Amino acid sequence: MPRRGARERRSRYPDGRRGTMPGRSRFEALETSEPSNHASRSEGNMTEEANMGAVAPAHPSPGLVRRARSRVPQALARASVRALLRQTRHGMLVLDENGHHETFGVPSADGPAVLINVHDPRFYAALLRGSLGVGEAYAEGWFDCDELAELARLAALNLPALDRWRRAARPLVFVPQAAARWCERNTPERARHHIAAHYDLGNDLFRLMLDETMMYSCAIFEEPARSLHEAQLHKLDQICRKLALTPEDHVLEIGTGWGGFAIHAASRFGCRVTTTTISSEQHALAAERVRAAGLENRVTLLLEDYRNLTGSFDKLVSIEMIEAVGWQYFDSFFRRCASLMHPEGAMLLQAITIDERAFHVEKAKRSFANTYVFPGGCLPSMRAIARSLARATDLRQIGVEDITPHYVRTLRCWRENFLAQIDHVRALGYDRRFERIWELYLAYCEGGFGGGRIRDIQLLLAKPAYRRALPLNCD
Repeated sequence: MPRRGARERRSRYPDGRRGTMPGRSRFEALETSEPSNHASRSEGNMTEEANMGAVAPAHPSPGLVRRARSRVPQALARASVRALLRQTRHGMLVLDENGHHETFGVPSADGPAVLINVHDPRFYAALLRGSLGVGEAYAEGWFDCDELAELARLAALNLPALDRWRRAARPLVFVPQAAARWCERNTPERARHHIAAHYDLGNDLFRLMLDETMMYSCAIFEEPARSLHEAQLHKLDQICRKLALTPEDHVLEIGTGWGGFAIHAASRFGCRVTTTTISSEQHALAAERVRAAGLENRVTLLLEDYRNLTGSFDKLVSIEMIEAVGWQYFDSFFRRCASLMHPEGAMLLQAITIDERAFHVEKAKRSFANTYVFPGGCLPSMRAIARSLARATDLRQIGVEDITPHYVRTLRCWRENFLAQIDHVRALGYDRRFERIWELYLAYCEGGFGGGRIRDIQLLLAKPAYRRALPLNCD
């Protein structure tokens, strides 16, 4: 299948050079405001700096520099960062700038020891802007760290103490932050743009990183010796068993991905699957894979927003899709899910969650993740999910399983695959800045799960008339 990405579009830089443009870039969210015309945002109005290709300008991206530039004097920024880092209680951080070492925290059993090499003093002002500033500083090469995942884990272990201050300051900043995020909320049109910014980067990129199932969600390693592929198959089997799928079932999946669950459920359990995505790249490859598996008569692929779905289904599955819904639409999402299920139906939700105390601080602010990686995204807390279920549905929780430890290894496998295939990544047209952002993203998530800042759960929900016995692994 031709790749609708790097090799199809060419761009001339201002000095006349030509470079290859990767597909829709998450970086464009930093460069432009939301347009009134979706097509122009997706195709025609992307800035060259945000979409640099294999032949990149020698100077850094103006868009990133513009955001990373700070009015905070360097001396004040350094002093402020030192004051914050002196609060390190779990683990140890060493800053190395021009051969000068400064140590914060102490070695501990539960915390990592991390060395940061500072190459540019603008790093300090960037650090004061949280994860967004850290991401931009790393993209620009203002610092390096050989253990990015451990750096993220160190932050995750120590952030709860900082959260107390952030919650205290929340009344001062929440209104403007919430107003800004409300303007960027996931309307159907904007949701398509947000999804395209990540999932339409190019199927070839994800092929290099994922296993043969093309599952882009937490695997479950039944035994330590299992491969990523075996762990993904085990996860898919577990989901199907929890739902007690049979050939008589018609299953709705919200969030197709590249068709991994639909193909597995239809081929291994004989059920019919209707699955939907709003990513054109995912839809195209999923259709190709369904045809290759000979499952066109069992799997129906839709390119449709969940809000527009109709029908009635025996079972419903959504695997790590709710994170893209947006906190303003949690009630709408669950209400729609409940309305699409038979009175005796069940739903399996696999979701990345954040601590309730951090949820209220994070949901309205810009972060590295919701700016560079998953525009418009928001991790729910378990309580936020429970509140939405109670307000908007008749669904009841009948089982939950925490699979967080498995995500640390899953992400490590993806990052190792990505780095091992880095020459192929470059051949696809992705530049050095993209490499650094993508590596940081994978390490950032790995450390977040490893430090307990975020978790991954499988939640089994049921309609009032559901009467089947509780499946295994759902206590």
